[in-house]
Amino acid sequence: MADQVSPFIRTIFTDITGSMLSHQMLGRCATHEMAMMDCIEAYGWDRGSRKCKPLIEEFKECQTNTKQFKRFMALRKERDRQIACGQLVGDNQYKSPRIDSF
Repeated sequence: MADQVSPFIRTIFTDITGSMLSHQMLGRCATHEMAMMDCIEAYGWDRGSRKCKPLIEEFKECQTNTKQFKRFMALRKERDRQIACGQLVGDNQYKSPRIDSF
């Protein structure tokens, strides 16, 4: 599989510089990561990658915020379309940051 954790060549430099990154200290994705790792640990990597797919996808979403960014870009695109069509003019074309930001 392409998602292996071990380095290609093991040397003293890969031991020194190759640390495992974790979200346990950051707090935002800690629960998602722990649930995913518990599931993968219980089933093993091969079977766990199939059975734990929802947890893996949930952790990846927490880590990358792709759905949130796509939502933001869709709102921005719609607002730009309305400004170009002349539906939003003057002060109405400027939304407060709470509405038009993430």
